[in-house]
Amino acid sequence: MKHWMNPLKTALAVGFVALSAQANAALPIETWKTDSGAKVMYMRAEALPILDLRIDFFAGNRADPANKVGLASATADMIGRGAEGLDENRIADGFADTGAVFGSAAGEDSAGLQLRTLTSEPEFSKSIALFKTVLQKPVFDAQVYAREQARSIAGLKEALTKPDTLAQRAFSQALYPQHPYGYVETEQSIKAVSIEDIRQFYKTHYLGNAAVVSIVGNISRAQAEKLANELTATLPTGTLAEPALGSANAAQLQAQMQGKTIQIDHPAAQSHILMGLPTLARGNPQYFDLLVANHVLGGGGFNSRLMNEIREKRGLAYSAYSYFMPSGDAGPFQAGVQTKREQTGQALELMRKTILDFITKGPSADELKAAKANLVGGFPLRVDSNSKLITNISMMGLYNLPLDYLDTWTANIDKVTVDSARKAFANAVKADKLVTVVVGGQPK
Repeated sequence: MKHWMNPLKTALAVGFVALSAQANAALPIETWKTDSGAKVMYMRAEALPILDLRIDFFAGNRADPANKVGLASATADMIGRGAEGLDENRIADGFADTGAVFGSAAGEDSAGLQLRTLTSEPEFSKSIALFKTVLQKPVFDAQVYAREQARSIAGLKEALTKPDTLAQRAFSQALYPQHPYGYVETEQSIKAVSIEDIRQFYKTHYLGNAAVVSIVGNISRAQAEKLANELTATLPTGTLAEPALGSANAAQLQAQMQGKTIQIDHPAAQSHILMGLPTLARGNPQYFDLLVANHVLGGGGFNSRLMNEIREKRGLAYSAYSYFMPSGDAGPFQAGVQTKREQTGQALELMRKTILDFITKGPSADELKAAKANLVGGFPLRVDSNSKLITNISMMGLYNLPLDYLDTWTANIDKVTVDSARKAFANAVKADKLVTVVVGGQPK
């Protein structure tokens, strides 16, 4: 769940050229610890009078109890719906009055709050003061939560009628049968989360000493230090109860699962097919080999093998894709196709054959060269705005990636060889462990 308030109405185009040029030089990322022990990731960006600010906590869905799936998301959603002396409307109006954008959301590993604000006064001081109040003094109102809980249940019921939702839920459960990445929300689990659970989750997971504060924008290092200290000073402190990120690697997770095919009947005109297994944690030294290899297989759009074999040559689908999603623990490799019900068997067989052939042979020299050129050429688009920079920087802080991660990104792509890409892919994607989920027509 997430909520966003009142978009910032400022022209941003002027910053594109400056940030694109900056992408070709070393990015001046700095890090330090606040007085409370939080990690700070800071980059000064002077092209625009704007500050992007994030504060992340290890309070994602991974921290959900098995019988209360949805607790992390509910907590993140409730932050910003009430704070000391302020109801949700006054909070929304307060950010709107300064032209700021505020959001809160939970992902698999982490949850947090984000702010985009002007650095001119008095807008900056007002939006930062409001952000601090929302962060440090949330009021979790029972009536507001009852309304949001009902909305969540209604949204879940609607989602469960859709084949893509059913496919993704079955896929996650099959890949992670004994891990929180495989937990799925149910009406029962949502109802099991009480307002007191949310209050307690905030106290035990929104910890100032374990937070990651990311700052990108037109403020000085001294201002950033002061801001980070003020944001984390009065937050709860403690030790997280969950196992540390990285405590479950791919081999351990694959040992808990079985390679199999799951068929779910559905009347939709198209079948949804997913295939994959747990593979990759953040910081894995084979990440760049796998990124390049997958660009050839299914990550390169119309230039990828899956798209070429399934769509271009045979017209069996509008789209065919694959990707690795690195996470704190081993995230999934996932490939997907949507096809007409009557073509389910043909598309599934071709999808499986293409992936198994790639596991054995890997990319050709020409495919690898084209993939590397495409990835290197597209790198500036990954860091061409403050919002993209802060997303990258916060990820680096959460997963303890080196400060030169972005500076060396293209060089690491250049190092990938046909042999290293083939070996990395074969090592990560085990044919006998692949899970296949089909929602729709029966394969024939």
